[in-house]
Amino acid sequence: MPMNRRQLLRCGAAFGATLAAGTPAWAEGKPIQIIVPFGPGGSGDISARMLGEWLTKKTGRPVTVDNRPGANGIIGVEAARKGPADGTVLLLATTSTHLANPSLFKKLPYDPGKDFRLVGSFGQGSFYLLVNPSSLYKTVAEFVQAAKAEPGKLNYGYFNATSSVSSAMFAATAGITMTGVPYKQVGQAMTELMAGQLQVVFTDTVQGDAFVASGQLRALAVHSGERLKRFPQVPLVRETYPDFDVSAGFLGVAVPAGTPVAIQQQLNDLINEAVTTDPIKSRLEGFGFTPHKVSLAELANFERTERAKWPKYVAIAKLEVQ
Repeated sequence: MPMNRRQLLRCGAAFGATLAAGTPAWAEGKPIQIIVPFGPGGSGDISARMLGEWLTKKTGRPVTVDNRPGANGIIGVEAARKGPADGTVLLLATTSTHLANPSLFKKLPYDPGKDFRLVGSFGQGSFYLLVNPSSLYKTVAEFVQAAKAEPGKLNYGYFNATSSVSSAMFAATAGITMTGVPYKQVGQAMTELMAGQLQVVFTDTVQGDAFVASGQLRALAVHSGERLKRFPQVPLVRETYPDFDVSAGFLGVAVPAGTPVAIQQQLNDLINEAVTTDPIKSRLEGFGFTPHKVSLAELANFERTERAKWPKYVAIAKLEVQ
């Protein structure tokens, strides 16, 4: 039976609504920008670029990754906070930017809980205690013994809140005194470590894997839930110091708080699909992350719970709040 004009219009509207329901509300218009508040080459940068390729594949829109390093991630976070709340500006959220900074800075220009909403997670990772392979110490115990013999002489490099607090927490747990040297990017710290200007660097396994595999640096230990399958000979920090406890590195995706919930949910669905689908899933697991689907509510709860731990970490590490 032929349809009249009104029926055809109804069908057209229904078909359009169906298409709209299956397409992100922000699928038309401006390109998507992912702001990474740290330099290129780190775990966050690599993860952001993988996500960018995935979003382009799924939405058909170009995605750019914008590295904005400096000030412990604050420069990049501020750029994202001032961006439009329409799903076109995403922020690579990290342990530093969303969990640690509120406990490290008295006058932080942003409030992660009020200014942003987490919409996805790449998982939590692990990190190495790295030294120069020509150093005399080959175990955590030997390193600690050397540090105790000459208090304050051994230098450690740090480049974000996670590496800073992890280093200080280790020193406090081991009962040693080291001198911290700040760097803008992880690559600078690694170069100085290989050159012998530093004695140790705490960095995530993504950034350290290639150096360990090539023998350019030696991993004395790893802070993780269990020994790494790819380097089973590297012991856990807690095998020497069972009381050592600090949150493993977190990587996620955030948007400005004013972003409509519908868009937040669409992004959450896309990111959950990305991190649980190969090759991204396998790549993240190879980095030492534990990717899995996480809801918006679970992300909000995780952020609140983990951020509440950091005042204790800062106090134990005896770090000065800036």
